[in-house]
Amino acid sequence: MSSIKEKFNQISPSEFFYSNRDLAGFSNPTRSLYTAVREFVENALDACDQKGILPDVHLTIKAVEPDKPDPKPYILTVKDNGPGIDAEHIPLAFGTVLYGSKFGLKQARGMFGLGATMAILYGQITTNKPVTVKSSSDAKIQNQFEILLDIQKNKPVIVKHTTKEVAKKGLSVSICLEGDYSKAGNKIRDYVYETSLITPYASITFDDPKGNKFSHPRFVKDIPPPPTIIRPHPHGIDVERIRRMIVESQFEIPTIDDAMIEKVRKDLGLSVKKLSFTSIMEKAKKKWKTLPRQVRVVIALMSFLKMDFEKLNKIRIEDIDMPNKKLFYWDFGDSQSKSVDMDPESQYYKQLTNTVQGEPLTTFLTKRFQRVGPTTAVKFASFAKLKPEKRMGTLTNQELVNLSDALQKFDDFMAPDSSCLAPLGAEPLEKGIKKFFNPDFVAVVQRPASAYSGFPFIIEMGIAYGGDIKSGGPHVYRYANRIPLLYDEGSDVVIKVVNDTDWGRYKVKGEPPFIIVSHICSTRIPYKTAGKENVADRQEIERELRLALQFLSRKLSSFMSKRGQAEAAKKRANLYAKYIPMIAEFCTELAGKKKEPNYKKMLETEIETENKKAVKEEKEIGNK
Repeated sequence: MSSIKEKFNQISPSEFFYSNRDLAGFSNPTRSLYTAVREFVENALDACDQKGILPDVHLTIKAVEPDKPDPKPYILTVKDNGPGIDAEHIPLAFGTVLYGSKFGLKQARGMFGLGATMAILYGQITTNKPVTVKSSSDAKIQNQFEILLDIQKNKPVIVKHTTKEVAKKGLSVSICLEGDYSKAGNKIRDYVYETSLITPYASITFDDPKGNKFSHPRFVKDIPPPPTIIRPHPHGIDVERIRRMIVESQFEIPTIDDAMIEKVRKDLGLSVKKLSFTSIMEKAKKKWKTLPRQVRVVIALMSFLKMDFEKLNKIRIEDIDMPNKKLFYWDFGDSQSKSVDMDPESQYYKQLTNTVQGEPLTTFLTKRFQRVGPTTAVKFASFAKLKPEKRMGTLTNQELVNLSDALQKFDDFMAPDSSCLAPLGAEPLEKGIKKFFNPDFVAVVQRPASAYSGFPFIIEMGIAYGGDIKSGGPHVYRYANRIPLLYDEGSDVVIKVVNDTDWGRYKVKGEPPFIIVSHICSTRIPYKTAGKENVADRQEIERELRLALQFLSRKLSSFMSKRGQAEAAKKRANLYAKYIPMIAEFCTELAGKKKEPNYKKMLETEIETENKKAVKEEKEIGNK
């Protein structure tokens, strides 16, 4: 009986997404062209947002061979007036998958460090052409790169690099890719249109392959304040994240070489080269509070080794065994491992404890998490059945699991900090809806900040009725971190909430002309795929969406009631106009009179009163 040996190997992130590009929205020429547009436009808007620059974004799509049928190669170019990218970062930023500036805990359109590079990768594998990047970060010199991506190594290959003098900052990215504009065109135009609605402070122009120009100038001049990077909230932490935070909080034992010894001499202010161990320790004791951490660790090690600089240069620290209070080192002179005992009562013992075992639990909580103070940290330690002074580096695997569970279950932590979020705002959203739809009625709401799994989020929503809105509603416009979501709406949480609503309760029947605009902004949008087209139905997000929609639906219901009353008033006026003349004629004949009563002035006054009342009621509810 024979056996076949399995061969194991490792692939790079770029090779994985090369083989599985459907995950990032590059499944076919139609979807890929649309996704590439999205990624580059969103990168441009993000760059401007972060620096507080009013964005001017210019999108161009040109066919390489216009007469050739789709799918065919297109040149996609996106230019912006943002801060640009420094030359040293350009090759990695555009030639490495999962490399970027969006991995911090703050709101941004992009989140995976994936999309733009995937577009470049898709262009490369369909046309074998490099990406062209032009960037100026100082408004003096523009760096131009042509870059290919080494798929197997996930590294950039610089084909060409030139520079020239310019007068403006900004970035231009141009790729050649296979696309199908005949099928993707509607989605791309919708994307640009809807992006302008949710980004009213941006000016966006689009030149399509057919020579058409679509211009959406900004109509709001106030840009929302940029989001800030914050520390994580305890409710959103798992075991792996805790483990990484512990490693980050620990201080590596410095390498004791000539450079380190010279640094210790300098920081201690020692001019004499040959000083005894006692003299060195006396000097260190006087300057202890002003010494940097690295130097303190070296001094602490010297205190237990009882060595001067000359002897210290002939050993290598191997291990600091805190449980057994031993310090192990390799003696190069004797070519053997040795150890010394450490006195736990020594003033230097605490320094090594901090280095090896990490911070106490309470310090760890207050320094590493947002909105956790000393009092809350002590209360949590009691809840988690851990000592407040417990060193993080001494926690067992099971204690780490228990700590993670306790962090998620403890109810006394404050709500997540929302300063990392940059919602559009109710007023700009309302202006956008009015400009694009000219409705008879509009209402908007911004919900208070909430959180799911420790990630803060804010729901903004608007509802509009009548005007230029087409019938067949509700028409739903979905946004997440100011990104229009145009695909895969069937499995999106917003659509679920809208479909679950009993519109009859709110006096909305049939297929009326009304729209719903929903915007979710968060440090971590729970997308179902890397393509970022639909949002998962997290319980907390679904609840906030329902509350926002219910609030707006009640406003709409009030408008519909007022409109019904106005329509009833108009009907009454029409009835008066139709039947009162007939009644007057009949009464005149019945009374045997020849002259009819003077009813016309009374009728005109009544009709005018009813019409004014109807118009006033419509205006009142439309302005609310």
